[in-house]
Amino acid sequence: MHPRFNFAKASPDAYKAVLGLENYVQNSGLERRFIHLIKLRASQINGCAYCVDMHVKESRHDGLGEQWINLMSVWRESPVYDAKERALLGWVDAVTRLADTGAPDDAYQALAAHFSEKDITDITVAIGVINVWNRLAVGARTPHPIDQPARAA
Repeated sequence: MHPRFNFAKASPDAYKAVLGLENYVQNSGLERRFIHLIKLRASQINGCAYCVDMHVKESRHDGLGEQWINLMSVWRESPVYDAKERALLGWVDAVTRLADTGAPDDAYQALAAHFSEKDITDITVAIGVINVWNRLAVGARTPHPIDQPARAA
């Protein structure tokens, strides 16, 4: 895969606008684990290697467990996630795949059982923002960094 262009350099004002929404999400009061969950799951759905790599590393840095991170792509099959996280994962899936799902009532009702309307608004904005980042990174073919391989001592 070869990069197409650097979207931040191509349109600094667009980049700043998306970054403004990102800053809102980071300061919205949502728990860090929920922000990580939203970003990682949406990036998996959208096939954004750059963002999956980044959000796995950020999740680890913030102390989230390997199993919690690794099983997210198959969350329906794993008991690792609590009821609140499962409701959130269902909403991330529904909103990220909006054209296919229409954000169904059952996904909303599961979410509303655990979150306030303000939280649901902030969660949905967070889903929208990561979807924008994913579309920019995938559309521009932004490569993720390659880590140095571990070496045996």
